[in-house]
Amino acid sequence: MLRENANVRQIPGDPPRRWFSDEFFDLIVWFSPDKAVTDFQLCYDREYKPRALTWLKRGGYTHNGIDDGDTPDGSHKSSPILVPDGIFDSNDIAARFAAAGGELPQDIRETVLGKIREFKKDL
Repeated sequence: MLRENANVRQIPGDPPRRWFSDEFFDLIVWFSPDKAVTDFQLCYDREYKPRALTWLKRGGYTHNGIDDGDTPDGSHKSSPILVPDGIFDSNDIAARFAAAGGELPQDIRETVLGKIREFKKDL
């Protein structure tokens, strides 16, 4: 079940954001001054093959893998970065999100779930 993280750092100059997480998802949501959802990033399958679906009101969708920064030679770990990724299984992620997001505020849950269902990527 997605729960809100307390004391999320707000970045000066950026819109306000809220962060929710569970063992499978991280959801970061940004808001306009009137508190409407303007953007979100839904990171999923954090343990096995982490990926991120990002939706920006003014920029549309991106779907990426998350390179966690591990190095094959055992040297210092780099910062995680987003990298190109393939298929987004909107049906599976929508079902998992619907089950995990039952306690989210209704506007956030409906916006994110609608955008998950809307996005189709078959690479």
